[in-house]
Amino acid sequence: MSNLTDRYVQSTLRRLPARQRPDIERELRASIADDVDDRIEAGGDPDSAEVEALTHLGDPARLAAGYADRPLQLIGPAVYLDYTRMLSTLLAAVVPVVAAVVAFLGAVDEEPWLTVAGDSLGAAVTTAVHIAVWTTVVYALIERSPTVRLTADRPWTPDALPEPPSRRARWGELVAETVVLVFVTTFLLLSPGFLSPWLYDTGFVWVFIALGVASLATSFVRYYVRWSLPVALAGSAVSAAGAATLAWAAATDHLLEPGPDWPAGTTTWVTAGLIALAAWSLLQAVADTFTHARRS
Repeated sequence: MSNLTDRYVQSTLRRLPARQRPDIERELRASIADDVDDRIEAGGDPDSAEVEALTHLGDPARLAAGYADRPLQLIGPAVYLDYTRMLSTLLAAVVPVVAAVVAFLGAVDEEPWLTVAGDSLGAAVTTAVHIAVWTTVVYALIERSPTVRLTADRPWTPDALPEPPSRRARWGELVAETVVLVFVTTFLLLSPGFLSPWLYDTGFVWVFIALGVASLATSFVRYYVRWSLPVALAGSAVSAAGAATLAWAAATDHLLEPGPDWPAGTTTWVTAGLIALAAWSLLQAVADTFTHARRS
């Protein structure tokens, strides 16, 4: 064997664990020698037989990865489906919540709306980037860990198929949401005396109505369109915006009329209840996202 073969073998071995190198070196040199001999016996040019044999083996890095059973891709087919499901679920569930919380805190501090919107958007983008990076890192490590049993290794049976959701039940939910939206909108437009005049003087009441309409629209979209990341993000964003707006209006005393007729402590309890309701609706949106992601 010439210096060319020595260079090829060394380039392959340096990418392998030390304990594997002696056996693989003997096997690789014997394989190259046999290939060269076969080419010469078949009438090939002795001067080019070695080059052709090494060319046939290909890139030493790829050959070493095959010997070491080490994947060259960052995320391989064994975990790719789990990876994309987890990534889409986290993006749809976490990003809107973070944006809503940042917007709520900024609004409570009475920062300008442009500042609140900018901070909320920046937090959403930063969170999305972190989720994408760290989820990718975790699944790349999972694929390369010999102690983790991958999805592809587990037997699949039809019992694993999810039960199809009842379309009639979902249609009933849409009807219920529509009725609730009509009643709430009518209630707001009647301007009851215990609501803060600020809502009507500033026109902010229309923000609540618009968020309700947007929430109903996303529900109809989820009913007629198959679950996808854009649909999930839109639904979670609307839910998060509604929850953050309700919590902010309650926490900053812009929701209830601060009149003297309220019993002592009533305003505090109502405000706490509305904030809890906003948090509950946000958690429901997150749970709904995980449910749909598992079914997809």
